[in-house]
Amino acid sequence: DVFHVPFLGDYQMGWPYIFIFILVLVATAFSVNETDGLDGLAGGILLICFASFGVIAFSTGKYDLAAFCGVIAGALLAFLWFNIAPARFIMGDTGAMSLGITLGVIAMLTNSALILPVIGLVFVIESISVILQFASKKIRRKKIFISSPIHHHFEAKGWPEGKIVMRFWVIAGLSAAIGLAVFLLDKNI
Repeated sequence: DVFHVPFLGDYQMGWPYIFIFILVLVATAFSVNETDGLDGLAGGILLICFASFGVIAFSTGKYDLAAFCGVIAGALLAFLWFNIAPARFIMGDTGAMSLGITLGVIAMLTNSALILPVIGLVFVIESISVILQFASKKIRRKKIFISSPIHHHFEAKGWPEGKIVMRFWVIAGLSAAIGLAVFLLDKNI
C-alpha cells in the first residue's frame, strides 16, 4: 500500500491504494485497446514500454519482473514480425487489454505508476483524443477530430498507415527515454 511519487517520496496509502490500483489497470487497458487500430501500432509501442519497465525492474533489483518484461518484449518482437502492414494476424481486444493490464500491474509492482503516463505517452494521447471527441460530441454536438482515436484522424487526413505507425513509434521511444530519465534521476535523489 505504498505509493511512490517521483521526487517527493513514498506515501502510505492504506485502503485507497486499491482504488489507485484499479484506476491504473483500467486506464492502461483502455488506452492500449484504443491504440490498437493500425497494423503494428500498439505492438510496437507496447514493446518500447515493456522494455522500459524491464530496465526499471532490473534497476530496482526485481530480476524476475525484469525477465518477465523481457519475455513479453520478445513475444512482441515476434508478433511485430508478422504484424507489420499488411498484418497476417491481429492483436485484437483480448491481446490489447491483457497486455495493457499487464503493463499496469508491472508499473504498480515496480512502484512507478506515475512514470507510466510518461513512458506510455502515446497511450495517454490516444485516450485523451477519444475522451475529448466524446465530450465534444455530447456537449457541443461537434467533433474535434475527423475520427478518433487520433491515429484514425491522421488516417482520415490522408496519412499512410506506415507513416502514422512509425511516427507514433518515434514519439513512444522519445517519451520512454524521458520516462526512464525521470525514473533514474528520482532514484538517485
